[in-house]
Amino acid sequence: QVQLVESGGGSVQAGGSLRLSCAASGRTASSYAMGWFRQAPGKEREFVAANSWSGGITYYADSVKGRFTISRDNAKNTVYLQMNSLKSEDTAVYYCAADRTSATMSQNVYTYWGQGTQVTVSS
Repeated sequence: QVQLVESGGGSVQAGGSLRLSCAASGRTASSYAMGWFRQAPGKEREFVAANSWSGGITYYADSVKGRFTISRDNAKNTVYLQMNSLKSEDTAVYYCAADRTSATMSQNVYTYWGQGTQVTVSS
């Protein structure tokens, strides 16, 4: 069993930055692939970024490539999402997710989910 808790959300002006954190608890949390997803009001949840347990494999949605960076510190059982050059369309609730399989962009694969953290970008 893995529990995930996101933090770091907030309100920022367009062009600003935020860093989200996802702390995972559980004995083998560091061996899980981790992903970030987001859901904007009135829209379906969508993939943002993912990486393998080693961090050696990463995926990004086209909409965030070059602006967002996913990273992890397995010693702290924490995965991060550094978000730069934020745009109003990045406004959403951001969720982290974990699974024992390889990193993937498909949210259907992920077993464990956090409660989400709100990110609001004003223009």
